[in-house]
Amino acid sequence: MTRESVEVMFAKLDPEASKPTQGTKSAAGWDLRALEETIVTKGHSAKIRTGIAVAIPEGWEGQIRSRSSLGAKGMIMPNGVGTIDSDYRGELMVLATWIGEGQSITLAKGERIAQMLIAPVPLTSYREVTFEELSTTDRGEGGFGSSGRF
Repeated sequence: MTRESVEVMFAKLDPEASKPTQGTKSAAGWDLRALEETIVTKGHSAKIRTGIAVAIPEGWEGQIRSRSSLGAKGMIMPNGVGTIDSDYRGELMVLATWIGEGQSITLAKGERIAQMLIAPVPLTSYREVTFEELSTTDRGEGGFGSSGRF
């Protein structure tokens, strides 16, 4: 299987920052690390600094996702997956919320806090039509939970 190759340039905004690392050769995501010790308190969101900026090529996006090991403890990303657009050049931050046991979690400086996947973004356009012109499906207009009704 041939995979498309993409190069993402990165810059350390702080000399203490860590470059993204791949856990294994086949890992989809690249680990991002905390620039500094950060406390995430229950019921609040915290922006965790990475100290790096990236230049994702046009036609691609970065997807910031939770690490499963932290998610199992109770640290989640309130927005699910964060998107890094190809024209963003600021510091990568990871938005996290603590819902686990105890009042907070302390993330150590250098700890792996999230992973970034690089994904293609298709050229997309939208064309307005009437509702009747939309194709029909078995699900139809069924709302939340309706796809399991058959």
